[in-house]
Amino acid sequence: MCKSDALHEDMGDNHIGTSDYTPLKADAFAISDDEKIELIKKDVENILNTLGMDLTDDSLKGTPNRVAKMFVKEIFGGLNPAKKPSSSTFDNKYKYNEMLVEKNIVVYSTCEHHLLPIVGRAHVAYISNGKVVGLSKMNRIVDYYAKRPQVQERLTIQIVEELKRVLGTDDVACVVDAKHLCVNSRGIRDIESSTVTAEFSGAFKNDVTRREFLDYIKLDTQF
Repeated sequence: MCKSDALHEDMGDNHIGTSDYTPLKADAFAISDDEKIELIKKDVENILNTLGMDLTDDSLKGTPNRVAKMFVKEIFGGLNPAKKPSSSTFDNKYKYNEMLVEKNIVVYSTCEHHLLPIVGRAHVAYISNGKVVGLSKMNRIVDYYAKRPQVQERLTIQIVEELKRVLGTDDVACVVDAKHLCVNSRGIRDIESSTVTAEFSGAFKNDVTRREFLDYIKLDTQF
């Protein structure tokens, strides 16, 4: 293995991200989703054939197509900017000027180093400066940025930056607590550990405000 390959291997095994934006090629959307599915289908067939799997078996016949559709339409669907949640907001007619927290948002993402699942929870908060978003919009923003090859640090930053843009305020925070199957099921195979990342902006850089947010997400909400 050459020195460059060893470096990239080490970065992947240590789950190191190199940018706060998703690294997309300039021509990422030059072909349609259907064309991408057909190309990926052939690649999956090649992988399974190389591994020695019998693709004439009834259980495996449809696997390349299923995987290709899953990649393009589902788990990596957030790469497509056409699927980005709308930026609609509402006037804060209630004059609610305290912190709003949406906690325990389910995160399903995919580690870009090994293409294995990242599963966890996101906790998001903002303080309105005159505009509010629907509660489900916060979930949709989390889901949009999760549905792509991702590193958790970047995901956390992207959620905060998008909410800042939509709401027109710097007073946004996000904490993500997630398990990485690339750690749990391979390599060190540690099934107990989880990774916590946080991004605090505006008023949330203040110790008191940040502590209030962190206390809220520790509340044990049961129904």
